[in-house]
Amino acid sequence: MPGSNSAAAEKVKPAASPAADKPAEIAGNISYHAQYSPHFSPLAFGPEEAFYATAESVRDHLIEEKDAALGNGGLGRLASCFLDSMATLNLPAWGYGLRYRYGLFKQVITKEGQEEMAEDWLDKFSPWEIPRHDVVFPVRFFGHVEILPDGSRKWVGGEVLKALAYDVPIPGYKTKNAISLRLWEAKATAEDFNLFQFNDGQYESSAQLHARAEQICAVLYPGDATEEGKLLRLKQQFFLCSASLQDMIARFKERKADRVSGKWSEFPSKVAVQLNDTHPTLAIPELMRLLMDEEGLGWDEAWDITYRTVSYTNHTVLPEALEKWSQIVMRKLLPRHMEIIEEIDKRFREMVISKHKEMEGKIDSMKVLDGSNPQKPVVRMANLCVVSSHSVNGVAELHSNILKQELFADYVSIWPNKFQNKTNGITPRRWLKFCNPELSEIITKWLKTDQWTSDLDLLTGLRKFADDEKLHAEWAAAKLACKKRLAKHVLDATGVTIDPNSLFDIQIKRIHEYKRQLLNILGAVYRYKKLKEMSAEEKQKVTPRTVMIGGKAFATYTNAKRIVKLVNDVGAVVNNDPEVNKCLKVVFIPNYNVSVAEVLIPGSELSQHISTAGMEASGTSNMKFSLNGCVIIGTLDGANVEIREEVGEDNFFLFGAKADQVAGLRKDRENGLFKPDPRFEEAKQLIRSGAFGSYNYEPLLDSLEGNSGFGRGDYFLVGYDFPGYIDAQDRVDAAYKDKKKWIKMSILNTAGSGKFSSDRTIAQYAKEIWDIKPSPVA
Repeated sequence: MPGSNSAAAEKVKPAASPAADKPAEIAGNISYHAQYSPHFSPLAFGPEEAFYATAESVRDHLIEEKDAALGNGGLGRLASCFLDSMATLNLPAWGYGLRYRYGLFKQVITKEGQEEMAEDWLDKFSPWEIPRHDVVFPVRFFGHVEILPDGSRKWVGGEVLKALAYDVPIPGYKTKNAISLRLWEAKATAEDFNLFQFNDGQYESSAQLHARAEQICAVLYPGDATEEGKLLRLKQQFFLCSASLQDMIARFKERKADRVSGKWSEFPSKVAVQLNDTHPTLAIPELMRLLMDEEGLGWDEAWDITYRTVSYTNHTVLPEALEKWSQIVMRKLLPRHMEIIEEIDKRFREMVISKHKEMEGKIDSMKVLDGSNPQKPVVRMANLCVVSSHSVNGVAELHSNILKQELFADYVSIWPNKFQNKTNGITPRRWLKFCNPELSEIITKWLKTDQWTSDLDLLTGLRKFADDEKLHAEWAAAKLACKKRLAKHVLDATGVTIDPNSLFDIQIKRIHEYKRQLLNILGAVYRYKKLKEMSAEEKQKVTPRTVMIGGKAFATYTNAKRIVKLVNDVGAVVNNDPEVNKCLKVVFIPNYNVSVAEVLIPGSELSQHISTAGMEASGTSNMKFSLNGCVIIGTLDGANVEIREEVGEDNFFLFGAKADQVAGLRKDRENGLFKPDPRFEEAKQLIRSGAFGSYNYEPLLDSLEGNSGFGRGDYFLVGYDFPGYIDAQDRVDAAYKDKKKWIKMSILNTAGSGKFSSDRTIAQYAKEIWDIKPSPVA
């Protein structure tokens, strides 16, 4: 009751004690925040108020008054894992992002399928962030370029917004270091509010710039089917790049004032900027603009600094990550940057002709500006990144080889030493120690140390116990506890009851055709059909299985949303069919996020990572599942290749075409040489029969038909890989019946996961790209 909580709180004397380490002092600091931090009335002290007061108290321990050192490393594909490792390794690195008010979206599942609602994480406030009202930078859009009397150029006019910093402290593990994730919020000033128009009743007109500012940080990945949507995305990208670079330069200049030499040539030795995919590419022309137009440097010096400062991580070969922006839109929104990009492109082409004559015939595909379609000339952002960065890396060995041998092969001929690999990783602190305490305790017990949390290679020590019956018993008990916790989540979230004694088979990731959730659900449909054909005696021999699929489909990605709908429709039939539902359940897990993953991953036994070979750059959920003793069924794609090498081929269920076969198989399909497996046809026909409802799945199934054409021809090879997938699932069923064998496979997956620590990944970035060393707080 609130009254009793208030009475309990009153017994603790409020006292500000940010460095408290004794229980009474900690309680006093919490009480202090409950009464004096300006979020709630001090008279109210229920569970919600207690949470925020405690968060404020914890936050006190994470804030330092001064930066540990100067530097900036890129946010990785999993920014939180990389930031955790940066802090734990005592590296002088920060992350930058936008403070999205509504995030991507909250996924709600209805009879119609997926519906999107705005996230509400900032409806009140986030107790973990610290507004920095003194860290504000101007960001300009539109306008024009003026040529000054001395020949220099200046970007003027247009609209100017303010970028306000919010810092989220990121504590290191067993270290005093805390770094920051700095998030930018777009603001307009009081001067931009037209009081005359407001008093005249023109309410919307009076605050137009304020409304446009709110749009920038409203939603992650706003729909870009319209010109307005494309313009907003480009605004978001530039807003992040400009604010972050101005912040870096301001901090460099503060420290430069303290040094005798203080030359701009020192900038790349103090600042490293990692571009993650092409979304922050505009950092390149913006850094050039700031150095030339604001700091007075010449082109050659600015280019040398930019080139030595910037590195580029490519995270995928998919077209949407290799952005191409309209030159017309770019010139309208960022006229000075378009000039700079044109000069970069011109100088690159001249360099190729003068120094690499043999590559002259390749210039059209390598140049930054593509005018092959005069009606729609574009800026190739990936090309701009490669040309302007001193280092380019992929995120798994297979992916990096594809970059060097295919996507960026021509650039490798010019800069053979520019390209390298940095296999992704995950933090074991969150993805094992925190989310799976039962298994963590067992690992610590058998290794006789908890040092594996910061030295994950120590997990190899489990291999010598892989056949130990006592470890098997403890391991199985821990997994069952996690499965029961997962079953409760499924019941609470979906209303579906699942059996913890069945095989928990999970695929959770963004819904996309190349990730092939469609292959998964077609396999489940085929399994359901076979179960319906079995006698009661035959069903007794079946390995019971619960198939769980979760993930968000982008709001305008129609086929992905059809897949979500299909999974839910299949589940509605299968789960309510008394003839089979003791042998098979199919569940769609709604609103997949980190908190959900922290429940699903520890409780998983089989995880599906089944993308078309060559299309998943790395994947990191595969690493999380394997670390938690989950066996993977998958293709030789992304980090699957390295996971299989580390855990052992016998502890990974492999199927599917290899990356170097895919192009040939697509060509065979175009030539009418593909012959579908009868089991594949059976699964599709059962869906077409209306067995799972009256929804029209023909447009989705059509993507698997025909030999060519837009949206047809089975581009992602679902049909080709289907028979191998079904055969691999049969091997899974057989292996799961042998409990001793399965638990050993589980143990060896965990034991082989040491390579996939983000500590290893970040240490490689620090040494081989950023050239930074640890800077621990004393």
